[in-house]
Parts: sequence; C-alpha cells; structure tokens
Amino acid sequence: MSFTYVDVGATRDPGFCPPGFHRMQVRTRIGEGRALFRRAAEAVGSWEMHRAMGVGIDAGAERAAPDVDVTVTLAGLIRAPCRVVWTVDEPRRSGWAYGTLHGHPECGEESFVVDRTGDGTVWLTVTAFSRHAKWYAKAGGAATRGLQHAYARRCGATLRRLCADLDEA
Repeated sequence: MSFTYVDVGATRDPGFCPPGFHRMQVRTRIGEGRALFRRAAEAVGSWEMHRAMGVGIDAGAERAAPDVDVTVTLAGLIRAPCRVVWTVDEPRRSGWAYGTLHGHPECGEESFVVDRTGDGTVWLTVTAFSRHAKWYAKAGGAATRGLQHAYARRCGATLRRLCADLDEA
C-alpha cells in the first residue's frame, strides 16, 4: 500500500503544511521530571497511550518504528490504515509520526512527540497536516476538524493520567 500524500516525513518540521492541507498542533503539559519523561516516551512509543484512549491499534510491531504498518480503529467502525514514517529517540525528545495509506478517511500525516524542556517540564505535542479523503470526512466538514483537535487533546489528557504518579510538580 502506498501513501496518500506526497510530503512523507514532513511533520519533522512542525511548522510545515503542504498547500491544500490543514495544519493542526496541540501541545499539552504532562508534568515534570526525568522519570515522567521516560514513562511518557514509553507510553507513546509502545502504542499504550492510544490503547488507553480506547482506540483500536493493530500494529505490525510492539513499538512504533519506521515502515511499521498500523491500523487505527475508532468507535469500532472507522478503520484508518497508516504507516510509521519517522521516529525520534533523544535524551529530551521521543516520538514518531505516521502517514495515511489508502482507505484512511483523511489524507496526511500526524506526529506524537514527547519533549522535556530545560526547566524539566514534559510536553506532548501532536502535530498534523491533513485534508479529507473519504466522503463522510468531507461531509463532516468543520466538525471533522473539531474531532481531530479533540482527539489530540484526549491524547494529552490520557498521557497525563498514565504518568500522574511520577509528576514532580
């Protein structure tokens, strides 16, 4: 299966958005501390955050890695096939991005990156560029965009809950 868009890997630059796509970025404070960062990075990299949200994840590997195919299932009805396009694993930054494959209701890319700033604060940033691909996504119009933002905010809230016992704040 091939990607449904041209700029594969472009979410590495969070400010980039191809013409004709909508850009989204949602940043959520998760907490503070090195241990919390490690826990958050593990939850994001192992699909745990997504599964804890109640999202179906059928992945070709236990961890996000380039070229791993993953199908996200929402509400038991919407199947969204994707492929991991890049990962990052640095002392203060960890995460990955996936791109849409044929059959996904949207067309584009989305990244999930945990970073620890100089003051020790841990953040989850969900960045995406997308446009509607399926008729029902197009019919939803602005509401579909709202759902994408709500999904990104829920990622942050879920990750914060998963890491709450480690917050040094």
